[in-house]
Amino acid sequence: MPKQQVNTSIFDFHGRPPLGKALPLSLQHVLAMIAGVITPPIIVAGVVGASVEERLLLIQIAVLASGVSTLFQLYGAWKFGARLPAIFGVGFAYVPTLVAVGGQYGLAGILGAQLIGGICMMVVGYFIQYIRHLFPPVVAGTVVLVIGLSLYDIAVRYMAGSGNVEAPSFGEPLNWLVALVTLATVLVASQFGRGVVKLSAIIVGIVVGYVLSLLLGMVSFDAVADAGWVAVPRFMPFELEFHTSAIIAMVIICVINSVQTIGDLSATTVGGMNRELTTRELTGGLLGNGLTTTLSAFFGALPTATFSQNVGIVAMTRVISRFVLALAGGFMLLAGLSPKFGALVTTIPYPVLGGATVIVFGMITMTGIKLLIKDELSARNMTIVGLALALSLGISQVPEAIAQLPEWIQSVIGGSPIVVAAITAFTLNLALPRVSLADEEREREQMARADEESNCSTTQDREAAADSHRQEGSAGTASNT
Repeated sequence: MPKQQVNTSIFDFHGRPPLGKALPLSLQHVLAMIAGVITPPIIVAGVVGASVEERLLLIQIAVLASGVSTLFQLYGAWKFGARLPAIFGVGFAYVPTLVAVGGQYGLAGILGAQLIGGICMMVVGYFIQYIRHLFPPVVAGTVVLVIGLSLYDIAVRYMAGSGNVEAPSFGEPLNWLVALVTLATVLVASQFGRGVVKLSAIIVGIVVGYVLSLLLGMVSFDAVADAGWVAVPRFMPFELEFHTSAIIAMVIICVINSVQTIGDLSATTVGGMNRELTTRELTGGLLGNGLTTTLSAFFGALPTATFSQNVGIVAMTRVISRFVLALAGGFMLLAGLSPKFGALVTTIPYPVLGGATVIVFGMITMTGIKLLIKDELSARNMTIVGLALALSLGISQVPEAIAQLPEWIQSVIGGSPIVVAAITAFTLNLALPRVSLADEEREREQMARADEESNCSTTQDREAAADSHRQEGSAGTASNT
């Protein structure tokens, strides 16, 4: 009996490539997301006045939760899990709301509200099969487009040396040197490389940038030396408190984040798999994300979400093997259980991460455009996209414009253009009448014909008037004669 051939394709979701080939492809996913995973707990820890031990615990459990949620989404259980090549983890989109809630009610208030928010996210996931028609390509594509555009400032901040513009070394020429060398390496590897080098362009760029950073003395291993080898998560390390205003704010941002999840999952299937997102995948993704967000509250992890930068990697490389992404989830799991391993990953300087990911963010933008052109570029759809872009990016660039609005509105939309874009596109899609391109063309033809007839009538009237004048002139001349 002939031996069944094993599927080793990296371009097949069920493919299981050799470890040597899969390892660099998975590492680039880890390195692309790690800064985004550890930043929210660092920010929240500062807002709530957490101790050093609590801060390290928040970071550790965030990394661990990211690994668990990614593996859960890849393999799923019952109706939970998207079973798509997507990376999930503690999301940055929640930060403005977490800061607002944490500043008033502390970490306990955040986790209590998060518990309710995760349950509401699961409710959205359950009913999405009945309301999915409310999220056509013009809505999902707009959200993905704004996701890409909103990430550019993060990439540039990283390239300049830090996520914080007030950092002493921000914008130094040395940072830009490392960032541009990293970016150039990614471009060369992706455009001129072959095989694994081409597909692992991001990790190749990070390795080159990291080595250069080492030579320039930009890497510190102090955090690695201080970190422990093993740390097991505890159940309920923090209390949970429930406050009405905190719950309302968290529920709103969790529901809005569901729209971003729709956009990211759509971008994954369109950009990486060249097909539309199925209802089963969408439902599973939202249910799974709601479940991990809910359970995370009991262990001190912050809410989870899709990682747009990893969506960009999938769209850029077309590598969709579940095994590759599962390795990335495994690395995150290991980093969460071993703080020393996680600390080693965080030694990568910001300019290296910025130089490696800026092209990825560009791919997310192009995936959003690809989604949009799947629908008709009618005047109605262009109005929806244009207005959503104008309001979302405009408010994000001038946050003072909403400073007089209620605090809960500011906490929901103040720091995230994605939220404004989602609300605007969703509302306009419901409110504006649907007119197809064919109808618009017919209307234009009718207007053109009416205009022509009007011109003809005007011309005929002028000619008739001219004839009348000529006849009157002729009669006057004859009379004088």
